Amino acid sequence: MQPMNQPKELVRGALILTVAALLIKILSAIYRIPFQNIVGDVGFYIYQQVYPIYGVALVMSTTGYPVIISKLYAEQKNRSGQAGIQQLMVVSAVYLFLLGIVMFLALFLGAEWVAQRMNDPDLYLLIRVIAVVFLIFPFTALLRGYYQGTGYMVPTAFSQVGEQLARVGTILVTAYVFVNANYSMYEVGAGAVFGSVTGGLVGLLILLTFVWWKKEFRAVQIKNVHRSLPLGDAANMIKTLFIQGFAVCVSGMLLLLLQLADSLNLYSLLLSTGVDGEAAKGLKGIYDRGQPLIQLGSVVATSMSLSLVPLIASEKRRNSPAALIEKIGLALRVSMTVGLGATVGLMTIIEPTNIMLFENRDGSEVLALLSGTILLSSLIITLIAILQGLGHTLFPAFVILVGFVAKYGFNLWFVPANGVMGAASASIGALAMIMIVLFLRLYFVLGRPSVSWKFLLKVTCGAVTMFIILKGFLAISNVFYLFGNTRLMATIQALGGVLLGGLSYLFVVIRMRGFTVHELTLLPFGSKLLYLVPGKRRR
Repeated sequence: MQPMNQPKELVRGALILTVAALLIKILSAIYRIPFQNIVGDVGFYIYQQVYPIYGVALVMSTTGYPVIISKLYAEQKNRSGQAGIQQLMVVSAVYLFLLGIVMFLALFLGAEWVAQRMNDPDLYLLIRVIAVVFLIFPFTALLRGYYQGTGYMVPTAFSQVGEQLARVGTILVTAYVFVNANYSMYEVGAGAVFGSVTGGLVGLLILLTFVWWKKEFRAVQIKNVHRSLPLGDAANMIKTLFIQGFAVCVSGMLLLLLQLADSLNLYSLLLSTGVDGEAAKGLKGIYDRGQPLIQLGSVVATSMSLSLVPLIASEKRRNSPAALIEKIGLALRVSMTVGLGATVGLMTIIEPTNIMLFENRDGSEVLALLSGTILLSSLIITLIAILQGLGHTLFPAFVILVGFVAKYGFNLWFVPANGVMGAASASIGALAMIMIVLFLRLYFVLGRPSVSWKFLLKVTCGAVTMFIILKGFLAISNVFYLFGNTRLMATIQALGGVLLGGLSYLFVVIRMRGFTVHELTLLPFGSKLLYLVPGKRRR
């Protein structure tokens, strides 16, 4: 496979991978809603308890190791040609296979211990099923990294989307069949997490199909490589895979690590306050309703802001400090605008949204507080991408790990007194801490603030206006509930609120000149937003 050096091919490849990543994130958020409707809050609790473990494998096989392998591919290609690529693939294969086997054995043999740590021994079966994914991830990560290194992104994109479609399909079908067959909720959960195995196998099969189609059977050849590969070079490759791979993987696990902290101690803490076991599971399941809402909200915000990251990298290569700072500021302003709008909007219409998606209003206050994580996580993800683009890879990963420890500790502090509301407060506190530290780091790197107070005032005005309009809309539209079918009426109210709130918020921000015409044209769908710009500025 020859690298694609043509700029058009590279741009097309990046676009394909971006679209695939967006589809995956949307799928990963949306399927949880029908799944919760099928299994209920207790069944949702069971699944969400072990989901972060699968999420770790997913990040490692999609946005973690493939990125590092593709980077090393380019370096080895320039330094040693085809021989260097062969050496890289063999070293990467050995490293990933050993890592996968170690993680599989640790989870499979330690499943009962992990379940005990979560204070729910019946989870051990689900953990053992998920452990199998770590035997598949080395193959998918290696082949995705290889193809991304060549610049041919289609196999990676197809395999990622195919994996998620197979996983989501397995989850929903098995959940429906097992619930109707009166299986226990833990057996239903085991059937659902088996989707991670079927998805992984489908993703690998798609990649192997491309290998067979392109006749690239020699992408990884062990024969004779050990004779030509200096130990020093092999050690350097392993060091890069270990350090940078770890850093990139951790940086992609922001929300997963918060969920993992909740899995480890939230249920136990609820039990310690005297809450009955089934009631505690139900409360945790209601709390977990916030995950798809947070994920969808942050996807919208980060997909727009991260579309500007290539421009940041381009300005850095050109050694243009003024333009670089301008693009960084724009990325953060976009993330802040969309994140704040999604947060305030969802907080305001959370009750009809909760009924629309999850059939009742249980936990609406907790979900309203959790909505704040949309803004915080959107800004953090954007800050991480910017810092990595500026060459600061390890620092964001270290801060996220500290944030994970903080979230775990905050749970110990807040949950006994405030229940799941305390867990939501702990998430807000941990994310706020991470965001502040990353903003300070960026400030010291750039030597100046990246967002002005004037802009903050404009988006705040937009958010306040939206809040007032939505409160009025809710007060008027509550009459809908007099016509029966509560869920249908809540759906009309929630979707109407999204449309009305979004338009009013964007109208205020853009009319107050939060963004210039040129800045809007750089954004996805920016040309549509130009209609909200005062007439004299569109000319």
